[in-house]
Amino acid sequence: MGERVSQKRLVPLAAAWLTILLTNSAAWGANLLEVYHLARDNDSAFEAARYTLEAIRQKIPEARAGLLPTVNMNGNDSRTEASTTFDPAPTMTRDVHTWTWTLQLVQPLIRLQNLFVYQESQRLVEQATAQFDQAKQDLILRVAQAYFGVVSAQESIAVTESQVKAMQEQLEIATHGFQAGTHAVTDVYEARSRFDLAMAQLVATRNELATKRAELEKITGPISYPLAMLRPAVAIPKPHPDDIRAWTNMAQENNPAIRAQKAALAAAESGIRRYRAEHLPTLDLTASYGKNYSSGSLTTPNDYTTAVTSQQAGIQLNIPIFAGGGTNARVTGAIANRFKARADLETARRQAIAEVRQAYAGIENGLSQVTALESTVDSSQKSVKGNRIGFGLGIRMNLDVLNAEQQLYAAQRDLAKARYDTLLQGLKLKAVAGILAETDVTEISIQLEN
Repeated sequence: MGERVSQKRLVPLAAAWLTILLTNSAAWGANLLEVYHLARDNDSAFEAARYTLEAIRQKIPEARAGLLPTVNMNGNDSRTEASTTFDPAPTMTRDVHTWTWTLQLVQPLIRLQNLFVYQESQRLVEQATAQFDQAKQDLILRVAQAYFGVVSAQESIAVTESQVKAMQEQLEIATHGFQAGTHAVTDVYEARSRFDLAMAQLVATRNELATKRAELEKITGPISYPLAMLRPAVAIPKPHPDDIRAWTNMAQENNPAIRAQKAALAAAESGIRRYRAEHLPTLDLTASYGKNYSSGSLTTPNDYTTAVTSQQAGIQLNIPIFAGGGTNARVTGAIANRFKARADLETARRQAIAEVRQAYAGIENGLSQVTALESTVDSSQKSVKGNRIGFGLGIRMNLDVLNAEQQLYAAQRDLAKARYDTLLQGLKLKAVAGILAETDVTEISIQLEN
């Protein structure tokens, strides 16, 4: 009798759980494109990358200044009181007021090191631009990965809720059959065990969803849930072009990391030329205009006022002879940096090729897995239906129905995860090739539904 009472209490409790879960899942959420826009506006890592590029861009006008004229103005104003003696005249006190100002212009004519500094700055901006392009693609990947983690957990909850409902129905059937004397108590125990396991899985998937939401909101800030999920009928596309060599070639040309290292190598070459140019003479055009005034003199007997206006123009030549070995040391260091840049470029190339192969294989394997799981889901649905009919006719056991249902829901969860994983691998492949853009996010968002 105690068994029957506990079963009667357990079934309404499960129904209440399901009502709460389904009610909480009815809210309207956002799609991938909307979430990406939130991340683009709120992600601190992306914001730092944007300001880093903005700061490095100033290296070009900074270096260009070394090729343009400089204008300086200097001046001073002073008053001097002194006692002066000119033998045999008596000592006299003088109060002298003086002021002067000079306006000077310097136009570099030959300063090769400044030219190479300007070329180096251009290469450094190219490097920073490539790094920012990589940051933009990394943002898309981080958003997509976090987004797919959330929607995959949402689908797992939906599947687990269906599993709980099915196990609840099977538990009710077994309970009623036991009460009617047509089923053994072991059927009730087995059904209750599967129901409890499904409830535990539901709690676990809800915890996983909370974790995935927290990971996404670290990038985007607070967003609306649930997120739009991939429509069941959507087919995961193959890579286009469907040729790994084409993707490898594309990566070696457009991969942001490779582009950044190419620019770094070019900057290192300019750095060597810049330091070597420090051995060379420099030639500047100089021009100045100034005035000075003095109300008297402290050093001559005749105290008279002077006012002078001066204008000068000329060529200034500077020939470096010896700098204590510092120039040679800087050249040697720049050469070492060039070898390092070459090694980093080769590392970036190998990494890009490896990532192309990994992502391409991930898409191929993912598509095969999706196909196999779709077939598994279809077969499992038929198996559940057949076992339920057989159980009703008495030719199948309750355990057969429970096993078939558990296999179906496991396949459904695996299928949902495989679809999102394959989509993510497609985005990774485009990112390695350097062609991932917001349009790819838009295309995926079109395939989603709330």
